[in-house]
Amino acid sequence: MTDSTRAETRPADTTGAQRGASAHSGPEAPISAPETSAGKKPSRVGDKVFSSLATASGAFVVAVIAAIAIFLLIRAIPALQVDQVNFLTSREWDTGNPNDMSFGILDLAWITVASSVLALVIAMPLSGGIALFLTRYAPTSLARPFAYIVDLLAAVPSVVYGLWGFMVLGPVLQPVSGWLHSTLGWIPIFGQGNITPVDSVGNVFTAGIVLAVMIIPTITGVTREVFARTPNSQVEGALALGATNWEVIKTTVWPFGRNGFVGGSMLGLGRALGETMALTIILSWTTAPPGYTLFDSGATFASKIALGSAEFNNNLQVGAYISAGLVLFVITFAVNAIARWIESASSAKGKS
Repeated sequence: MTDSTRAETRPADTTGAQRGASAHSGPEAPISAPETSAGKKPSRVGDKVFSSLATASGAFVVAVIAAIAIFLLIRAIPALQVDQVNFLTSREWDTGNPNDMSFGILDLAWITVASSVLALVIAMPLSGGIALFLTRYAPTSLARPFAYIVDLLAAVPSVVYGLWGFMVLGPVLQPVSGWLHSTLGWIPIFGQGNITPVDSVGNVFTAGIVLAVMIIPTITGVTREVFARTPNSQVEGALALGATNWEVIKTTVWPFGRNGFVGGSMLGLGRALGETMALTIILSWTTAPPGYTLFDSGATFASKIALGSAEFNNNLQVGAYISAGLVLFVITFAVNAIARWIESASSAKGKS
């Protein structure tokens, strides 16, 4: 066989040609979407439906909130126009005569904010400690039933909390209230209120402790879930470097779950601000102006509206109470805005 014959019968080497073609070819062609057996692209109807439902749900929530705000404004403005005193700075509340009403929210705002802030100051460290115990220290056999018990506190009706606070906790706290007043009375917050601390069980001090017990499940539940989602790689890495359990919490668990803790605390504060029945039972024992101390009794925004339901037979009288509800609505929005700002600032600091 001649050389020319061998050359004709030798298989062609196309590898070099393919490499050359690929080296000199332009950008790769875009990969087309997979096709079905019928030669058609897969349908995206499910994605479109889900996206539309999610968008509609968000828009619906915004629309409901806007509708509530508009309703409150429409019903409150006529009453505010006939108010004989300054609505924001007056301490009077007289809506008995629709033609001559004088109502202000200064005292209502004090009782509401003081009891809620006191509850938050007590509940935040307790809730954070419980969440850390359940996620980092307690064995599984103890953590699960203990978590269920804490969650069950949220299922107790508020009227039960009110009765417990007035009939059980209040008498127990009477000596404590008297000691605080006699020892720290020179501090304005522990001074003389509109009731005597040793003679009454219904004051802001008692109400704040009851509210703290009521909001602990809310804060603990959110914080526990956030702490439990700390990446295991970070925890195991810290332990491998010789960190103690407390150092793991300080360097990994807390930075990861701090925003969730703040968010859960703001949810608890929202619950405290809007609590009605428990505070109605504990606080509503005097109409005297408060002395702006922890030993004041009176009414919050929510309890004032509940107690005034007998006057809901005239649009102007109803408008006065709706005006108080509008202020509570605005305070709740402000609390949520502050919480979002804190979370954003913490996230920005963590990234930097």
